[in-house]
Amino acid sequence: MDFFALLDALQTPNGLIELGIGAICVLLAVFIARHLYRRWFTHTPERYEQFLPYLGFRLVLPVSAQLLVIAASLAWSRLEHAPMLVLHIFSAMLFWLAVIRLCTAVVRQAFPSGRFERHSEHVLATVLWLGFVSWTIGFDVAVTDWLESMTFSIGKTKLDMLTIINGLLWVTVIVVVALWASRLIEARIMKLKHLDSNLRIVFAKLTRIILVVIAVMVALPVVGIDLTVLAALGGGFTIGLGLSLQNIARNFLSGFVILLDRSIRIGDRLMVGDRVGNVTRMTSRYVVLRGGDGSEALIPNDLLVSNTVVNQSYSEKSLWTSVPVQVAYGTDLDLAMSLLKQAAVHPRVQTQPGPNAFVTLFADSGINMELGFWVLDPENGFMGLKSDINLAIWRLFKQHNIEIPFPQREVRIVGDKPAQG
Repeated sequence: MDFFALLDALQTPNGLIELGIGAICVLLAVFIARHLYRRWFTHTPERYEQFLPYLGFRLVLPVSAQLLVIAASLAWSRLEHAPMLVLHIFSAMLFWLAVIRLCTAVVRQAFPSGRFERHSEHVLATVLWLGFVSWTIGFDVAVTDWLESMTFSIGKTKLDMLTIINGLLWVTVIVVVALWASRLIEARIMKLKHLDSNLRIVFAKLTRIILVVIAVMVALPVVGIDLTVLAALGGGFTIGLGLSLQNIARNFLSGFVILLDRSIRIGDRLMVGDRVGNVTRMTSRYVVLRGGDGSEALIPNDLLVSNTVVNQSYSEKSLWTSVPVQVAYGTDLDLAMSLLKQAAVHPRVQTQPGPNAFVTLFADSGINMELGFWVLDPENGFMGLKSDINLAIWRLFKQHNIEIPFPQREVRIVGDKPAQG
């Protein structure tokens, strides 16, 4: 397209009419897109997180506007037999808008949710639109000539800046597609319930790594870069890995060791140093340990491999805990022990083996007893459960007139004489 031809067209009445028709088509498409969002996504926002509904919504605006522009072009061509440059430009812009939204939908699916996802979408949209604008005004020719003039050599291979940028773009596109495909495969793998959870995570991570490596190996020859160039780059990368990326590599390998030997699984209750929590996520670099107060600690995989870690649910998920209680002297201990066991009947308490009561100490103010039981779901905490059991003990003891003593002291004053009358 010629930028000056577009300026000349906009200075004519027909060009301005075409500009108005194109603007009206876009406004109508915006109205259609908003109406569709209110009808299909307002009351069911979970559809917005699904790939196909999200892709369909993103393509409503450019596709509907494109159809309206095509219909308007056909109608305008019957009225005026002059060439239609402005409407053709509108059509090209809408086509690229559809391509951009298709690419951003793939990026949204390929990367995890969060700020990085939105940032990637905006960057990709900006790059594509800048490329389209430069192509429209003919600025891309000058840029490509300037980039081709910047040449240098790596070994026996001669490269220019245009080839490198082209290669990076192709690598980015192919890697994004590979990440998108790996997420689809990972979702399928994680649904295979007959496989151990750690094996599913290992297969998912290996799938992603293999697809990314294949993507790079495919992208470089596409842009004309010999794979032998990777040998020179790989040597520098290896040196950098040995000097500055040792911890990252060690944590990465330790993560696979943990997953393969199944020593830690998602949901396990760990004690690492002075911190106790449940494993909620396992990545290639760290394990997320969620404490009872809701705080999350990122424990490096290397620390879990090289140090002693107490896995409280390694072979059995349920955990033993106890509730202390004191009764007065003269209490029927057999009855008290029976009531303690009855108070521990709770949906979260294991029945086989069931709760048990113990006499632990004949103290100064009363007899110390302890109610022990296995908790089926320790990841949900202990405070609420112990509160329920303490309330049940209080009600049962009150119902059967069992006294819970409190410390009492008798004070005697030695050496005082009685007062004289």
